[in-house]
Amino acid sequence: MPRPVARIPFAAPCRRAAFVRRIKRFTVEAVALDGPDRGALLKAHTNNTGSMLGLLRPGGTALLSPAANPDRKLRYTLEALDLAGAMVGVNTLTPNRMLHAAWRAGALPEMDGYEHFQKEAKVGESRLDAHLTGTRGDLWVECKNVTLVEEDVARFPDAITERGQKHLRELMALAVTGARVALFLLVQRPDGRCFGPADFIDPVYAELFYEALDAGVEAWPYVADVDETGITLGRKLKVVAP
Repeated sequence: MPRPVARIPFAAPCRRAAFVRRIKRFTVEAVALDGPDRGALLKAHTNNTGSMLGLLRPGGTALLSPAANPDRKLRYTLEALDLAGAMVGVNTLTPNRMLHAAWRAGALPEMDGYEHFQKEAKVGESRLDAHLTGTRGDLWVECKNVTLVEEDVARFPDAITERGQKHLRELMALAVTGARVALFLLVQRPDGRCFGPADFIDPVYAELFYEALDAGVEAWPYVADVDETGITLGRKLKVVAP
């Protein structure tokens, strides 16, 4: 029997806009392509602190979702950017939301047998994105958003990430205690055929990634199918050898 489908709809109404530029770390500008204010310059919040390498192209289509709080200074959130006719999800909260949606739907076989899901779970001095418990014991999961593809290989990170390096060390420390630990990598591009760490961007992260696999940390790279209404969990990718 096929697995249930996990899907996250965008908040409506999601606006189409032409990307202009990133003006601050957390702010982008885009020109509205629809609605009564078509042609107006819109400012949107982006929670993606990475470089979004290759995606910030002036004139490319951007999808902006309305803020849940109508009084928020920036009324929109950047959800996705167009790349050669395909939408690439750039909201870094999406992997966490998708992991939870997949658990609720029973869409990921890796999470079968876990009845309880705790978000932002504290372990030691840190917090990981999820802690699952059930008949199979404990499972700790950290989530990452992947928006870079080079020569058909989905890559992470798109900028040097000391925080990401720290997460891998924390996952390894858990794994060596015998705990089940995983890294959920949501590949929000359709052109990734497999996954590998971006050693040409952050060689330290890449080395730690393969050390983590050797230590027992599981890697779950899954493709996200993005359209103008939302994001659907797709196929699992293989991990390339070091």
